[in-house]
Amino acid sequence: MGATATLSTTGLAVEPGEEVTCAVTIRNTGEVVDQFVVDVVGDAGAWAAAEPPAVNLLPQESAEVVIRFAPPRTAEVPAGEVGFGVRVTSREDPYGSVVEEGDILVGAFTGVAVELVPAKAEGGSRAKYEIALDNLGNHPVTLRLLPVDPEDELDFRVARSDVVLPPGTAAFVRMQARPKKKFLRGQPKRHVFRVEVVPSSGQPLAADGTMVQRQLLPKWLLPALLALLAVAVLLVTLWFTLLKPAVRSAAREASAQQAEEVKVAAQKAEDKADAAAGDSAEAKQNSEKAMEAAGLDPANPQAGPTPGAKPSAAPPTEPTDFRVAADAPIEGDAKRFTEFTFTPADDKKTLVITDLILQNPRGDNGTVRILRDADGTKSVLLEVGLANFRDLDHHWLQAWRFKPGEKVVLAVSCQNPGDKGSCTPSASFSGRTEG
Repeated sequence: MGATATLSTTGLAVEPGEEVTCAVTIRNTGEVVDQFVVDVVGDAGAWAAAEPPAVNLLPQESAEVVIRFAPPRTAEVPAGEVGFGVRVTSREDPYGSVVEEGDILVGAFTGVAVELVPAKAEGGSRAKYEIALDNLGNHPVTLRLLPVDPEDELDFRVARSDVVLPPGTAAFVRMQARPKKKFLRGQPKRHVFRVEVVPSSGQPLAADGTMVQRQLLPKWLLPALLALLAVAVLLVTLWFTLLKPAVRSAAREASAQQAEEVKVAAQKAEDKADAAAGDSAEAKQNSEKAMEAAGLDPANPQAGPTPGAKPSAAPPTEPTDFRVAADAPIEGDAKRFTEFTFTPADDKKTLVITDLILQNPRGDNGTVRILRDADGTKSVLLEVGLANFRDLDHHWLQAWRFKPGEKVVLAVSCQNPGDKGSCTPSASFSGRTEG
């Protein structure tokens, strides 16, 4: 079973918008009655048809089908040779289907459209346009643009004078028109011109345009100057009639206010002087009382202590210094501290610390704290990171005071790496004992 197909011709030519035909002869080579469907494949299939599209044939019977080609006159069908295939499909034996191939030459046609956008433009020194070009044909075309002014009053500037357009495409070319003579004031002038478009094939085209030349000075300039002059006259009038007297009055009020402020400041200074005099008298009385307490005569301090007078006794003090050294093991938890406690030898006296020297000679890592231990209640007086110092001095005007029985604690959280070993910072204290 199957079929054979034979084209009457394999080379055709047609112009867009027209029609051409050829015939295909189909023969049933099978042994049963079969139906054969005919269609056109390839680029030409969109504008080709088979008449009739299907035939029924007895075994060894033949029939002729007309293939009609009608390419539309549009840019979608390019000019040139287009291949096609006539396919004959057997219903009874699809594997016995056949395709016969051929070529059809599509003729070329030229179609160009041109438009000036806008057709009329206004300007004092120039006007801007765009030349819109469309290639409606089915082959590439080269267009040359030639602006022409019959009265020779305009100069033209075109972005490009030659444009190549593939089929079915468009382009916009910018153009400026400049008048050769300009004027500051006066009525608008009209300049009529045209843009000629000469294609590489086909007839030339043209688009008409108009430039309306305006005066260079804007129309609103003179009214604006007159309005500014009127505003200036109005402001001068307001200054001399309203604002200047108001400014003088405000100046007088400000001067009076400043005088009042100076008077108030002087009164405050006088009050402060009186208060200072009172403080001086009180200080003098306190001084005399202190001299009397020391056994001196306030009227004659050079005479020495008054016989029989007992000066007030000051508490005895003794200088003291001590050092607390640490040897703290490495801790995995940075919040855990090893404590080293100093207990004063005399638990009846007050320990006063005025100077502190922290030493970290090995450059250990971790944290060091100075604590006050009051009957088991500990409070942090100082906390320093070991990595921040090697030698650190502290001197206080407001000394640390440890009451009798309170202890000084050096606490260390050692965070050295394992190969460095324990932390060995130390603290040296200086001060005095009282009582």
